[in-house]
Amino acid sequence: MSSDSHGLSSSPTPDTASLDATQREIPSWSDPLARAATQPLGGPLGAHAVVGRHWFWTPLRVCLLLAVLALTAGWFGKAACIQQYVTDDGHVELDWRSGRQYVAMCYSDIVPLYTAEQLDKPDSFPYATSWVENAGTEYEQVRYMEYPVLSGLFQWVNAKLTHAWSDAAQAGWLPGALPVAAYFNITAFFLSAAWLVTVWAVARTARRRVWDAAVAAVSPLVVVHAFTNFDALATAAAATGLLAWSRRRPVLAGVLLGVGAAAKLYPLFFLGPLLVLCLRAGRMRAWGKAAGAAALTWSAINLPFFLFLREGWSEFFRLNTQRDMDPDSLYNVVSYFTGWQGFDGPLAPGEAPTVLNTVSGALFLTLCAGIAYVGLTAPGRPRVAQLCFLVVAAFLLTNKVWSPQYSLWLVPLAVLALPHWRLLLGWMVVDALVWAPRMFYYLGTANKGLPEGWFLGTVIVRDLVVIVLCVVVLRQIYRPSRDPVRAAGVDDPTGGVLDGAEDSFVLPSWRRIGRRAEREDHTLARRNSMSAS
Repeated sequence: MSSDSHGLSSSPTPDTASLDATQREIPSWSDPLARAATQPLGGPLGAHAVVGRHWFWTPLRVCLLLAVLALTAGWFGKAACIQQYVTDDGHVELDWRSGRQYVAMCYSDIVPLYTAEQLDKPDSFPYATSWVENAGTEYEQVRYMEYPVLSGLFQWVNAKLTHAWSDAAQAGWLPGALPVAAYFNITAFFLSAAWLVTVWAVARTARRRVWDAAVAAVSPLVVVHAFTNFDALATAAAATGLLAWSRRRPVLAGVLLGVGAAAKLYPLFFLGPLLVLCLRAGRMRAWGKAAGAAALTWSAINLPFFLFLREGWSEFFRLNTQRDMDPDSLYNVVSYFTGWQGFDGPLAPGEAPTVLNTVSGALFLTLCAGIAYVGLTAPGRPRVAQLCFLVVAAFLLTNKVWSPQYSLWLVPLAVLALPHWRLLLGWMVVDALVWAPRMFYYLGTANKGLPEGWFLGTVIVRDLVVIVLCVVVLRQIYRPSRDPVRAAGVDDPTGGVLDGAEDSFVLPSWRRIGRRAEREDHTLARRNSMSAS
C-alpha cells in the first residue's frame, strides 16, 4: 500500500457506489451514541448481517426520511404562529395576541416579512418597491427589500403563489386561508425541499460515512430553525457546491457557491480554505476555475439589479453596514456584563457603528489568517470540510450579528468536519435550546419574560460549545489518528483534486507539534499497511 507525505493512502477516495458493503462505515460499531441508540432495536449490526441489499431502503433514503420527520416537527413548532381568529367586527386576523409568538416560541421571520417587505401587495417587486418607515419623525427612512437578490426573489415568487392560491380559494377551487398563513406554508414547502437537498449532498459527499448525514437530518437546529428564516436556500447551494468540488468539478462547484452567495454571502467564504489547500497542494488551476465561476455567477445574478435597481439592490449592504450589534453577539455580551460602551455607543439615525464594524472585520480577518497558517503549516494537509467549518465558525463568533438561524450554516460543515455524533448532537441541543430564553427575553420583563442577562448567559454557553468544536477540529488536524475520517485510511472525501495530493508548498511549523504528529502519522500508516496486507 503506497503512502503520501501525510502517511495516508494516496489513492483518491472511492465513490459510494463503488464501495462494498463491508467498506462502509457502520455507526453502531464505531460511534458510542449510535451503538447505544440501537439497543432498543436489538443492538449493533451483527458481524454476518447482510448489508446494502434492500431494494428500497438505502442509507440515503433513510436519512431523507429522518429529515422529513424533523422538518414535520419543525412545521408543527411554527404552526402556532399562523393561527387566526375573528375580531369583533368580523375580520380574520393573525393570532399574535398577548405575545403568542414568544410565549409559544413559534416566531418566524417569514410571517411578519410578508407585510413588512410589501409582499402582500400584488404589484410589488423586490428592489423596485419602496416604503417609508417612521414617517414624520427624525427616524423617517425610505426602505427596500433587505435581503440578497436570490432570497428576495424567493420571497417574491412565494408571494405570487400566495396571491394565486387566494384567487383560486375565492373561486372555490382551493381551501381558503389567511394569505400570510398560505404564504408561510408555501415558503416552508420550498425550504423543506432545500434542506432535503442539503442532507442529500452531505450524504453523497461523506461517501463511506453516509450515515453521518443522519445527524444533519435529525438535528434539533433543523427542528427549531428550518422555518425561522430563508437560510436553507444557502445551505443547499453550499452543500451541493462542496459535493461538486468533491467530484472534481470545480466549475460547477463555483457556480453553486455563487448561487449560494446570491442568497447569503457565507458560501463565498469557502473559497478561502480552498485557496489555502490548493496552494499547499499545487492545484491553483482548479481553485481559479471555481473562484472565477463563483464570481461570474454571483455577478450575473446581481448585475441586472445593480444596473437598473441600484438603490434597492444596495439596501442589503447599507443595512448591514449601519446595523448595530445584535443582542446575541459577543460584543453585546461584553457591553452588558462590563458596562463598557466602547462600541460606538448610541447611534444617530442612519449612522454606521464604525468602531464595531472595524473591530468585527479585523477579528474575523485575524482568525482567517490564523486558519490559513494552520492550513499551510499542519504536518498533514487539513481536510476541506475542516477548514470551511473553522472559517464559518470564526465569522459567526466575531460577527456583530448571529441570528439564530445562522447556526444552520454550521450543521452540514460540522457533520463533514467532525463526525462525532455525541459531540455534534450535544452542541446542536445546546444551540437549539438558546431559542427558549431568546423568546422570553423578547417577550419583555413587563410581560413576565426573562431579563437580558439570563439570555446572554445561554449565548455564552453556545459560543463556548462552538469554540470547543473548533478546538477538537484543530486537534484532529494536528493529530490525524484522532480524525474518524482519516483514521480509516482515507485522505479527504471532500477534497476532490486535493484528495491524495502531495504537498508542494508548506510553511515552517512548530517543530515539537510537527514531530509528534509525524510519529502518529507513521504509526497510522504502518497500521493501515498491515491491515491492507
